[in-house]
Amino acid sequence: MVVCVFGASGAEIDKIYVEQTEILGEKLAKRGHSLMFGGGKFGLMGAAARGFRKGGGHITGVIPTFFGDYDVIYECDEFKWTENMRDRKKYMEDNSDAFIITPGGIGTYEEFFEVLTLKQLARLSKPIVIFNVNGFFDKLLSVIDDNVKDGFIRPQTPELFKVTDSIDEVISIVETDSYDINKIKFYD
Repeated sequence: MVVCVFGASGAEIDKIYVEQTEILGEKLAKRGHSLMFGGGKFGLMGAAARGFRKGGGHITGVIPTFFGDYDVIYECDEFKWTENMRDRKKYMEDNSDAFIITPGGIGTYEEFFEVLTLKQLARLSKPIVIFNVNGFFDKLLSVIDDNVKDGFIRPQTPELFKVTDSIDEVISIVETDSYDINKIKFYD
């Protein structure tokens, strides 16, 4: 299974996030999965890649050509160069079997909401799991809950993704989660 991991690219991140993401990557690789990610060697992108490397997994980096600075790119088994960020996300969406959202900034949030929106619109039926290390996503999840209560987000939307702080649960969700996107009736 090709697992896409979205996460922070910055180097100044608390070690708990880095360690947990690296362990997750290693365990996924040891179970035979491969990594699709943004190609960065720092932050949680780099941690996921290092973990997959330790576990013997195949690593594909998807990188827009404008990055061009090879100092920020992780050594991958395969590279896919794209014209821009939009093409990068599309390639990862089309060529991954599941999505893991690790802690990150605006790019990570944008990637999460992109795949969530596609799933809500029945354009994607792949597992999406938020790896909620150290409660990182608690505030975001609270905002989503508030938006459901206020009618801005449909009540079914939180069913489209799973949340856990357990590495083993992340792996279980990636390997077993299925959701019939046809059961959501957003336009009734």
